[in-house]
Amino acid sequence: MKINISRQSIYLISLSFVLLIFILLFAFLLLIPEGKTYRENRLVVKKESAELRKYQQYNDETQERLKELQHENRHIITAFDTDFNPSRFEKQYAKYFSDLKLKQETRLDDEKSFIVYEVNTSSKINSPQSFYDFLDALNKSDWIISVNFPINFVRENMLIKSSFKMKVYADPMESNTTSSEEL
Repeated sequence: MKINISRQSIYLISLSFVLLIFILLFAFLLLIPEGKTYRENRLVVKKESAELRKYQQYNDETQERLKELQHENRHIITAFDTDFNPSRFEKQYAKYFSDLKLKQETRLDDEKSFIVYEVNTSSKINSPQSFYDFLDALNKSDWIISVNFPINFVRENMLIKSSFKMKVYADPMESNTTSSEEL
């Protein structure tokens, strides 16, 4: 029995066999090993993506909290940038006293992050209530000021003379804003 196969069919079968061997070699030598590293890299990327989302969420929460705090404390933030002016202070708070005088004593160097002035005030008031009103107004002032104890009250005829020390905190030359030169 004679098998009659044409020359074209033999070429086609041999070419198909060569291509099959090439595809099998390509699959076993390149695709399968690379697929294994692909799966390993995909797991690493998934872990890093989860970690990135966690840090991004933390960053967003922290940024939101920062914005809230800046909004709540914008008065304090602007107070640090405001320079202390003794004459303006006397004009602004003279309404609480019949006589108000400021005397700058010393500049303290023990505070590293602030310039601290110690100011001794002497004033004559009608009643202690006006002094407490002054303290309330001082909390809403344009400066960061702390009133230190002792606060001395001495009665002189119909007036009460008060004497106390207060520290005025100012930001030393640095600002919270970025200058155009730094950009």
